[in-house]
Amino acid sequence: MKTLFINIKELLQIRDSDIRKVSGSNMKKLPSLKNAFLVIEDDLILDFGLMEDLKKTTFDKTIDASGQLVLPTWCDSHTHIVYAGNREGEFVDRINGLSYEEIANKGGGILNSAKKLQASSEENLYQQASKRLEEVMALGTGAIEIKSGYGLTVEAEIKMLSVIKKLAKNYPIAIKATFLGAHAFPTEFKNNKDRYINLIIDEMLPLIAKENLAEFVDVFCEKGYFSIQQTAEILSAAKQYGLIPKIHVNQFTIMGGVQLGVQHKALSVDHLEVLDTNDINALKDSDTMPVALPSCSYFLSIPYTPARKLIDSGLPLALATDYNPGSTPSGNMNFVISTACIKMKMTPEEAINAATLNGAYAMNLSTTHGSITKGKKANLIITKPIPSYHFLPYAFGSNLIDMVFIEGKKV
Repeated sequence: MKTLFINIKELLQIRDSDIRKVSGSNMKKLPSLKNAFLVIEDDLILDFGLMEDLKKTTFDKTIDASGQLVLPTWCDSHTHIVYAGNREGEFVDRINGLSYEEIANKGGGILNSAKKLQASSEENLYQQASKRLEEVMALGTGAIEIKSGYGLTVEAEIKMLSVIKKLAKNYPIAIKATFLGAHAFPTEFKNNKDRYINLIIDEMLPLIAKENLAEFVDVFCEKGYFSIQQTAEILSAAKQYGLIPKIHVNQFTIMGGVQLGVQHKALSVDHLEVLDTNDINALKDSDTMPVALPSCSYFLSIPYTPARKLIDSGLPLALATDYNPGSTPSGNMNFVISTACIKMKMTPEEAINAATLNGAYAMNLSTTHGSITKGKKANLIITKPIPSYHFLPYAFGSNLIDMVFIEGKKV
């Protein structure tokens, strides 16, 4: 089926197929066409150009996008949307002055979510996660990464990854699965952490590889969670099974996690709320994508990733939601983009590049997602009539999306 979009006020993020990511000053450039047309056929982008160059031919459907902008759907490279229940009580605890660490020490945080998840059936988890997935698709997300990590037992981690696999089978959106068994130490292993590391390496990893349940591996490398040595041990073991590293680093503490990620050829290093010169130097000349999670900083009232420092150093940057029950109960990429502009001083061009092309890179989806490119997936956001793309981050509380197409089908 061929669909033609005509009279597009501005068609954003048009790229050649060999552009996989943008870095430094190039992030300020957002290639576009004004008064444009776009043709999609089935699930792919077939053609685009200026209205004056549109040749007369027959289409199955024509959509008039007068006054509207068209851009690729968001690529959210860091989420935890498979979870049970919520943690609204901890939200109130934080308002009353408890820190993230204090909440964790009294049995809250990740262990709270793990307890709820372990008690939930796979079908119940699937139903909860599917509602969240449908919500973010309607908000313009067209590719998403989902992590395990609220299981913390062999059975529960496999259950989470099985839910992710089922979501990927049943929905048109591209879904990448990440094994995050090293999210926290279960209570029963607090006094013998080596035993839990061995459980991950000797039991979880072989089973995940055998069942083909994940493409990536992640570790929460942070004070009070997994040390540099423990993280390195897990990443080295995961590499034997072909899992690609993506690491939580520098959320609260600088401890060498960025350098470790680069050393292990991590596809991305995520969080980066605290950074120093050594971290930035380590990322230079690497293929590792820094990923910022601004709505996590917003929700926890912690520092924001120093985007200007990263970009002005010539580095790329991706934006993601970190959608999870404890520190970011939202998958709204539109809010992420606004927050990046408002709080991290990213330009609208930088934020859109970070949330599309660079987000796709952070999921190994650069060849199929993240830009308006012939042959890529027909994943499109059609805005309501707005003055310009600057209005997207500016009007941070408004829903400016008119239609979303994922793999050629209207959501």
